[in-house]
Formats: sequence, C-alpha cells, structure tokens
Amino acid sequence: MDKVRIGVLGLGRGTFAMSYCEKAQNAVVTAICDFNIHKLDAKKREGIACFTDFDEFIKYENMDAVVLANYGTEHAPFAVKALKNGKHVLSEVLPFQNLKEGVELVEAVEETGLIYGFAENYAYMPCNREMRKMVKDGTIGTFEYGEGEYLHNCEDGWRARTGYNPDNWRNHMPSTFYCTHSIGPMIHIAGQRPVKVTGFELPYNERMRRMGAKASPVAIEMITLESGAIIKSIHGVGVSKNSYWFNMYGSKGRAECAREATGEHVNYKKLLVNIDEYEGQNILDAEMRYYPHDEFTNVSRDFGHGGGDYLTMYHFCEAVLGRENDMIDIYEACDMFLPGLFAYRSILAGGIPMDIPDFRKKEDRDKYRFDTACTDKNVAGDMLQPSYHGGNPDIPKEVYIRP
Repeated sequence: MDKVRIGVLGLGRGTFAMSYCEKAQNAVVTAICDFNIHKLDAKKREGIACFTDFDEFIKYENMDAVVLANYGTEHAPFAVKALKNGKHVLSEVLPFQNLKEGVELVEAVEETGLIYGFAENYAYMPCNREMRKMVKDGTIGTFEYGEGEYLHNCEDGWRARTGYNPDNWRNHMPSTFYCTHSIGPMIHIAGQRPVKVTGFELPYNERMRRMGAKASPVAIEMITLESGAIIKSIHGVGVSKNSYWFNMYGSKGRAECAREATGEHVNYKKLLVNIDEYEGQNILDAEMRYYPHDEFTNVSRDFGHGGGDYLTMYHFCEAVLGRENDMIDIYEACDMFLPGLFAYRSILAGGIPMDIPDFRKKEDRDKYRFDTACTDKNVAGDMLQPSYHGGNPDIPKEVYIRP
C-alpha cells in the first residue's frame, strides 16, 4: 500500500481531510458519508462512493480508514463500530463523552490492533511543534510548567451552528468538555501523563444566555503531571475576546507564542524564547523572536489551524502505512481529554482535586466500565450531570427561534 484509502464522515468539518487528500502523496479519498444530502451532492467527485448511511459506509471495501467529523459527542460509538469493521480511525475532537465510552473505545483499539489517531490540530501549530522539539532534544531542559489558552468568543453564529436546538450537544456540554485545544498541546509538548486535576469555572454570563448555551463561559484546569510538573489550562466559548496562546518553562528557560494583544495577526506562528541555565547567565544575548520553520512549514501553510489540519492527517496516514510519525494515539487522546472530564467532577464536588486514571491499565479502566456520567440525557441515564455547577440556567424560549 502506497496510499491510504480514506473515507470521510461529516462533510462540514470533514472537508479538511478531503483537501489534504487532494494534495498529499500518502492518501486518497474513496468514500464520503453525510446524512445531509445537499452536502453530499456538493462534494460528489468521480471515483468517490457516496453514502447517507454510516453502517453501509463502513462496509465499503475500497476503504482502509475513516475520518470521523460527526458531532463531538458521537465520536466514540462511531469509532468503535468502524474499528470492528476493520477500518483504521482518525477521530476529530473529542474522543468520547463519558468514561464508559472511553473504556469501550480503548479496548476496541486494543482488540482490533488497528490504528486510532486523534486529530487535535492545535498540538501541531508551528510554535507548539517547536516547543515539543525543544523538550525532546533538551534545549529547554526539564519541563517544569506550561500554560495552554483557547478562548473563543462564539456568540456570532452560535445559534445557527446549533440549529436553534436547545438539545444540541454544544448547548448542553459543560465548560470543561471542549478542553483539548488548550490541554492537548501542552500534553504533547511535555510528553507526560496527567495524574491529578482541580477544576474551576467562571460564573454564568449573559453572553451564554444569548447564545442558548447552558454552561459556564470559561473553565480552568490545574493539572499535575507524573513528574510533578504543572499545566494550567483555560478555555471557553463565552468570553468577550479571543486568545490562543501557549507557554512553557523548562529548567533552562522559557518559550511562548506571541499574544494576540501584540498586534501580530499570525500570533500563534511567532515564538519568543529565552534560555539560560540560571537568571543572568546570558547564554543568549537577548530574547529570540522568530517564526519556527521545519520540513512541514511550506507544505502545510495553506491548511487551517496553523497547518495543524495537514499534520493530523499526515501523521495518521504515515502510521497506517507503518512509517515514522508523530501521531496522537488513543492513550495520548485520553491523557488530553480525561483532565477536562475529571475537572468537571472536581467543580461539582466543590473544587477538590481528582485523580486521573491511566486508561493504558485495565485495572484503571475497570473502575469506570459502567460510568455514564455526562450532560447528555440520551446516554447518561441516572448519572446525568447539570451543564453548570449551579444547575442548568433558565433560557428564554425565544433564544431558540430561528429568525
């Protein structure tokens, strides 16, 4: 096999995978699937099979792997079904929505021996790729502290995106749920497993009410890694201004991407580095400010999320082909998401620290094999959680009326 035959589920977000395959040397799209016939018709191409039914789609023989770009709460059951039908899986965020689904997903990957990749594109932004390299080669020294920030004012267009539906997954997800854009890059950079988390969330605000969303606008996670290093994560959809920023301190210095407030329109692409083994040593005469460049810079420059959309696909396809890669696998996907899931349990318990299980271990998975706790009434059963620690807010019905 010289090219992975890709099937794409979800032709909204999933178009990034189709764009990749148009330019890549290691993949080709052979099938697409969407329940929206209009989206399907718009993406029809000669030689590409089209499906509206997922069960039929994953039986298609001219397909090696599936890219899952369906609803964010539905990735795990679709991934399990694809794996059990012999298909490798690249899943958009998030990997699962409760611990029961997480256990089932991990064990499906282990039982089938197939490739599971997690498409956390923020981990592959230029500065984050550079910081990962600095940790791996020792340039920054020992990783000691990091911060990930993903603050996104989503008010404009939120109601249309959720279909004016109060039960849309985005409207009932808790504040810590959509956490991997801030936590994920720092986990990938540090190369360590998270072991403990304490969660916090800001008070509910009028912006969220206008959007029709039931959660706090912003969540914060304070995460302890296996070495004792600390990560601070802050993320949310109901803030007044956007900010995407990453920072780390090592034993020899610090590195961070430029902030939006600097006026840099490509703030996430510019890195600031200051390294010396002790303050005043001046190994570097001055703080370095530069745009990181590697073998992927040019080929990925036209793809979204700072080239991250290209690299999630590239590394996944290289993994399927059995070649060297930097793919985020199922265990690292758990390490990126479980801190957010347990941070919400911390919040609901009054802010106490929570231990984070290691889903590499069956004994850890066994503790949560039947744990359905989440904010989705369709799967939580009697373990249904509120979307906000103060209880689900009252939102006027008019908010959900389509204009």
